[in-house]
Amino acid sequence: MSMRWGMTVPLGGIPLSDHAEAFAALGDAGFTDLWTSEVAGSDAFTPLTLAAAWAPRFRLGTAIAPVFTRGPGLLAMTAAALAEAAPGRFQLGIGASSPVVVGDWNAAEFTQPFQRSRDMLRFLRAALAGELVDQQFETFAVRRFRLERPPAVPPQILLAALRPGMLRLAAAEADGVILNWLSPADVTTALAEVKTDKPGFDVAARIFVCPTDDAEHARRVGRRMIAAYLTVPAYAEFHRWLGRGDVLTPMWQAWSSGDRKAALAAIPDSVVDDLIVHGSPAECRAKVEAYVAAGITVPAMALLPTPVLDSGDAAAILAVLTGLGR
Repeated sequence: MSMRWGMTVPLGGIPLSDHAEAFAALGDAGFTDLWTSEVAGSDAFTPLTLAAAWAPRFRLGTAIAPVFTRGPGLLAMTAAALAEAAPGRFQLGIGASSPVVVGDWNAAEFTQPFQRSRDMLRFLRAALAGELVDQQFETFAVRRFRLERPPAVPPQILLAALRPGMLRLAAAEADGVILNWLSPADVTTALAEVKTDKPGFDVAARIFVCPTDDAEHARRVGRRMIAAYLTVPAYAEFHRWLGRGDVLTPMWQAWSSGDRKAALAAIPDSVVDDLIVHGSPAECRAKVEAYVAAGITVPAMALLPTPVLDSGDAAAILAVLTGLGR
């Protein structure tokens, strides 16, 4: 089984200024990794910068920093600073993100996501190694850029990937791949496209976890998440590729017609149970271990809201984290 056990931070309901205690609790529970996402909450780097100072026992990672929302030089500088703050403990996960995050919320143009991801990966590889980059890439040009503070230990670069093209790019040029929104059985399908014998190649996965015995609550939360994410074109195509086209078509049809209530109702329990880990903390831990058995080397849980987690009861929240730990 994987010796790494990750949690997505920051934790809901806890201010960033109070996360020193949260990091300590996660460490005591057996977690080894802290990972961040970047959608519309905190950015991907600030929580990890705090963790680098407050909790030096952890490995750190972004899953993901979008390749469109920062310029190449700024992304390299930000990653280099965190790599300097946490030498040898930081992995930079990058990915295309989505048209909503990139275009609607960040006023950038979401075009050629595969090519942009490939170009940013190649640029970052050179820049974080301290090289002078003066190159016309397919999707952008960089003129005479060199980091003034290249990290002594450049971070490994992981690439978020869904379908075969991006999965193969990750295998060929990245130090690892980041998977998302899939079941343990789907891991096998994805990894069939990742043919690499690179030593230390990591397979990270964000795993949505709703630690509650109230299956109705978990499925209600899960349906909202599934409707919000799997209607995004890239994720819809991903699940068609995985073989869920027929079962998800009623949701997609209702969503496209503007009937959100019908879209939620069209999502079967079986799909929610495939994609959302739920049950008691011990049951959730066992289900996450099924991902590890399927080939995930870095499981990164992302907690979904439950009455306990939203209660503000520190002791009760700590008990949940302890139950999820190793």
